Order: sequence, then C-alpha cells, then structure tokens
Amino acid sequence: MFGFKKKEQQGIDPVQKEMIENARLRIKQKRGLFTHFIVFLVGSVGLIIISQVFMESKPEPWFGIDWWIWIIFAWFLLLLYHAFNVFVTKRLLGPEWEKRQYDRLVGKQKERISKLEQKVAKEFPTPLAKVETEAPIKPVVTMIAAVDGNLGLGKDNDLVWHLPDDFKRFKAITTGHNIIMGRKTFEGFPKPLPNRTHIILTRDQNYKTTQGIVVHDMKTALATAAGDDQPFIIGGGEIYKLGLPFADRLELTRIHEVFDVDTYFPEFSKSQWKLINSEHHPKDDSHKHDFDYETWERIKK
Repeated sequence: MFGFKKKEQQGIDPVQKEMIENARLRIKQKRGLFTHFIVFLVGSVGLIIISQVFMESKPEPWFGIDWWIWIIFAWFLLLLYHAFNVFVTKRLLGPEWEKRQYDRLVGKQKERISKLEQKVAKEFPTPLAKVETEAPIKPVVTMIAAVDGNLGLGKDNDLVWHLPDDFKRFKAITTGHNIIMGRKTFEGFPKPLPNRTHIILTRDQNYKTTQGIVVHDMKTALATAAGDDQPFIIGGGEIYKLGLPFADRLELTRIHEVFDVDTYFPEFSKSQWKLINSEHHPKDDSHKHDFDYETWERIKK
C-alpha cells in the first residue's frame, strides 16, 4: 500500500528535491516544444513539395490563398499556442503559483473561521460557555468499502466491478466529511473528490501535495479529522487494516460474487460487530451483480 522513493533520492532535502523535479518538468516541456518546432518545419516543407511538385490538379484557392498555406498557418498558430503554454502559462502558473494560491485560500478560510467564532462568542455567550464545559462528542470513525464474497476489494489498485448506485451512495455518505486514505488510493483519483477533506496516510516522510493533508500514522490521521463528527476511512487494504481497531462503524457494499482480486478488506469478528441494517439491491441493466448495503456497528462492552 505504501510507496518508497528510490535510493538515490533518499537524504535529499525536500525543497531541493522539489526544485529538481520542477527543473526536470521544465526540461521535458521545452523538449516537447522543440520537437513540435522541428516537426512543423519538416511538415511545412513536405506540404510545399507535395502541393508544388506531386499534385497534378490543384484545388481552387480559398479566399485567394492556396490550401497548403492555410494548413501551415493553422499549424503555426498551434505552435504559437504550445510556445505560449510552455513559456508563459506553465512558467507563471506552475507549482509555485499553485502553492501560493493554496496558502492564500487556506489563510482566507482561517480568517473566516476566526471571524465566525468571534461572532458566535459575541452573540451567544451563554450557550457557547456551556458547550465548552461539556465533554466533547466522540467522532464515529467509519470504514466504507465495496467487497466481494471473500472480502475482496480490487486488483492493481482499481475496482473490478462497476456499480453506479454504489458510487452515488458513497458520494452522498462521505460528502462534507474528512476521508482518510493511502497514497496509492489518493493518486488513483483523476482529481480530488469535491467537498471532502483528503487526509493521505503514507510512510514516505517526503511526500507532499497541495490537495490534501499528509500524515504518517493512523492516530495522527484521526486526530487531524477530530473536528469531523464522522470521518471516513476509504482504503486501500493496508489502510483498512490499520483503521479497523479504531473503527466504530462499517459501511459495506457486499457483492454476491467472487472476483479475481489482489487486495482484501480485513476479517472482522462477528462477536465484536453487530449488523444493524441491510438493504438489498438486485442486479439490473446498470448493475451486473446483486449486492447488499450493510451497516455494522462495534458492540460496546
């Protein structure tokens, strides 16, 4: 579940490593632009030769300009856009710009929260004082997963089934909450899930991202989500194993079939957990498999 950097990258200062990665990215972008420029030159010469030497009958000019000139002009505009993207957009709006924007948004959010707290303290002094003296409400730590008949989760860091209604349920349940996941699960998303705080658990001490909060053990992950009344642990397999001892509730989508998988949800003792709700979903045109939504709660001693 966890990834480690190559040996030659170990011991490098994180700031230096980020500068090296940015330099490599810029070199790759400029190399791509240079390749585009060479292809443009060769292609333009080829079009001129084809139009002037090999074509016996030539199409009528469009607005008085030969067809091959239009193609070269359009290609040249595309080359200009590529150059602008490399030297302006990706240079000015690169990783440093993204970090500044992230820091600015975080600062604004903290300022809004501070103002809101001051307003509440001013307008509702008595109820607020009462709440501060009461014991804090313990969050309900919930693990949510879709599993097959053998508690299989997926293969090659991906699902091996497609259940649209389960995706909708996952979105409805987790929206507005903190979601705790491993690095591979986080990097498997095309983009961060909207309206959710991403807490990424990894052993890599140098791992950084501006799209979530990076932690290195489950206790820290849960402490980071302490302001949420129901943080969710969403995978993958190793993260579920680390989270099971801390979980209060399991939201399982249990598919009535067994698949070829390489990752599993941890076994949990029925003597320690109680099934409090089960809802059946039959297969239909959009779902090739029957499955049940199950809610389990830890039995309190």
